[in-house]
Amino acid sequence: MGRTYPIELTNMCMLTREDGCVLVQNRRDPSWGGLTFPGGHIEPGESLVDSVIREMREETGLTIRHPRLVGAKNWMQKDGSGRYLVLLYTATEYEGELHASEEGDVCWMTLEDMRAGQMVEGMELFFDIYLGHEHSEIWYERDSDGWTAMLK
Repeated sequence: MGRTYPIELTNMCMLTREDGCVLVQNRRDPSWGGLTFPGGHIEPGESLVDSVIREMREETGLTIRHPRLVGAKNWMQKDGSGRYLVLLYTATEYEGELHASEEGDVCWMTLEDMRAGQMVEGMELFFDIYLGHEHSEIWYERDSDGWTAMLK
């Protein structure tokens, strides 16, 4: 196998307000629906930081400043044809007016309320990356029983 292969690049951002509330998106996608943080695909020729700023603006109406990369979630495609990579960012500075998008409704809530709600599958692992300091990666490995998530 060569050193290069296809990769699908995406991002996600946990935006935190001064009062500790986080911006949550309630995704409408039936294959991965529920409460999560906003994000999306990185376009060809776009910088990683510019992509998370753009995605946050498109999905929430807010323009974030100074996003900080804190980790990644990734896995190899089932057929081995490439990798899917989600770059995980945090931010605390923003401006603009909050609005929903076709991806889902958005609102501010406490982490406790988010955890008590219907989160997307695997969202609890994201909190370890976003709030902890021990791990920086969520790695999914396929085995005979399906997918196994590991914090690294």
